[in-house]
Amino acid sequence: MAGVACDDRPLVFADLVRWFEAGAKPAADWRVGAEHEKFVFKLGSHEPVPYEPGGIKALLDGLTRFGWKPVLEGENVIALERGMASVSLEPGGQFELSGAPLETIHDICEETGQHLQEVKVVADELGLGFLGLGFTPTWTRAQVPVMPKGRYGIMRAYMPKVGSLGLDMMFRTCTVQANLDFGSEADMVAKFRASLALQPIATALFANSPFKEGKPSGLLSTRANVWTDTDPDRTGMLDFVFEDGFGFETYANYALDVPMYFVKRDGRYIDVAGRSFRDFMEGRLPELPGERPTIKDWADHTTTIFPEVRLKQYLEMRGADSGPWSRLCALPALWMGILYDSAALEAAWDLAKGWAIEDHERLRADVARLGLKAQVGGRSVQDVAKDMLAIAREGLKRRNRLSGGLVDESGYLAELEQIADSGVTPAERLLELYETRWNGDAGRVFDDFAY
Repeated sequence: MAGVACDDRPLVFADLVRWFEAGAKPAADWRVGAEHEKFVFKLGSHEPVPYEPGGIKALLDGLTRFGWKPVLEGENVIALERGMASVSLEPGGQFELSGAPLETIHDICEETGQHLQEVKVVADELGLGFLGLGFTPTWTRAQVPVMPKGRYGIMRAYMPKVGSLGLDMMFRTCTVQANLDFGSEADMVAKFRASLALQPIATALFANSPFKEGKPSGLLSTRANVWTDTDPDRTGMLDFVFEDGFGFETYANYALDVPMYFVKRDGRYIDVAGRSFRDFMEGRLPELPGERPTIKDWADHTTTIFPEVRLKQYLEMRGADSGPWSRLCALPALWMGILYDSAALEAAWDLAKGWAIEDHERLRADVARLGLKAQVGGRSVQDVAKDMLAIAREGLKRRNRLSGGLVDESGYLAELEQIADSGVTPAERLLELYETRWNGDAGRVFDDFAY
């Protein structure tokens, strides 16, 4: 990669910084990548699905008829690839589409729709279904099967040492994400600050996980709450992003101090959980004595950091519960409308720039419980959400990327605008069904909301 060390000399700090810098692209080349996870369940019984027999492996194998190529770890299929898109195997069998970098939300929605149609064809043959929710509504942690992927074994052993809910994060949550480009360090900083500050607003709009083990959890986003006690070293609202002088170097220093999980060598994951990447750069890892990292090791390490917005060679928006097909397209539309239009980005930052540092973490916790009824900076989250969506809509209108039907991208925000106008989150609508039509049976969500 241009600007990154490719010779045999040991990595130095400047190489780590340059790896982030290498992600910068001119605005004409900005794309958006959408990701979403969904729970796989057995039709009828609503039980979780093992890797095999007749489970996740069969689902992966069945998708190869659509041109997906298997990715193996040992003898196990752990992912699929087709062009720049992939289907990956999450720790508890959650099924994830990591979409290709695409130019418009129209393209994103077409890609998502094609994926959901393909998986439904295979799943119907296997007697399986899919559910888009932020947290599994009925399964206990012990019921969820473990997928055969090396890095997950390392994480599973380490998580209970650093937080009480890390295993729930791995096995019982699903999210929808969007990945967006930046043009320069200054552009990255502006986008990181605005999107991180407003990430809890997106959490409230997408709140869609009010159940735990068959009962109301007392939360609207049980998924978001899980992240508050997963691992304080690698999660949260990153106060330093809002401080003067923030840039690639600041984030690289932060990432260096996040404990490692693994090093990958010859297709095998070596457990170095809790070790320091700084020690690795000095050749002082006990598990790999004298060995120093490659830039690929650094890239791998950045994927094990889980703040609400994550920097790699692009920015990842990580604050939303998974949901129905329509909201899978809405999440990238929201962030593209804000981050890819300079006037929208400035207006979005104006919404949040007066919030105190302590407001950010408090708001993150409050929206998990209160959704749009939470308060920040003397305003309701509902009012901030309305403003945020209006800004995003104008940003998408100015982009003026038209579909074949000559419609711009702003229509993808309509469902979020209805949520904001009503002040009622998707989770609260699920709770209403639980109390009325479902007669206290949270398992009905599998029947009524499956893809």
